[in-house]
Amino acid sequence: MKRNGYRDTDNLQRAFSDKAMAIRTRLEDFASVRAEDYFYELAYCLLTPQSSAVNAGKAVDALKQANLLHCQIDPAPLLREKSSYIRFHNAKARNLLEAKDRVSDVLSVVKNGSTAPEKREWLVENIRGLGMKEASHFLRNIGHRDLAILDRHILRNLLKHRVIRSIPQTLTKKRYLAIEEQFRFFARKLHLTMDELDLFFWSSETGEILK
Repeated sequence: MKRNGYRDTDNLQRAFSDKAMAIRTRLEDFASVRAEDYFYELAYCLLTPQSSAVNAGKAVDALKQANLLHCQIDPAPLLREKSSYIRFHNAKARNLLEAKDRVSDVLSVVKNGSTAPEKREWLVENIRGLGMKEASHFLRNIGHRDLAILDRHILRNLLKHRVIRSIPQTLTKKRYLAIEEQFRFFARKLHLTMDELDLFFWSSETGEILK
């Protein structure tokens, strides 16, 4: 069934209802992340591009155990571990160390009174390795809402439901913001938040409600 040109919205709403409680509980978990863990949430989002979310999670666990935030260590060997291999580990290790040097600035921006889009803009401009998707992901994982994380899973589902006409080969900032607004409008038509629909799409593709 179509609604305002969208595809299969009734089935989507029924499928969402089966996962609604788990998804909403997960979003509440994000809002309860402690400030002292913000650096490792940032690290996770720096590691996920072109690497699996599972491996990024394992790598962050190793970084926590090594106390990267408070110790002078090279994270690259931990990112090379076969069990949690991170692509482009040398470049990402450098990004982690740069982010570590800016962690007080990040905390200041996250806690100030600016809007979530303004916080995202600062992160993209000031933290190497964070694009619009990664900055949105970080902010969502520490409790900010209503920002789109436009990874391949989400874009495929937006195409499937005719929210977008095609998947762009590259996502400029302008294009990213345009798709985000289309996604937000679609979610509202379903009486859902964009964050709820994001986690639903992701879990439908991967079978898990991860961060």
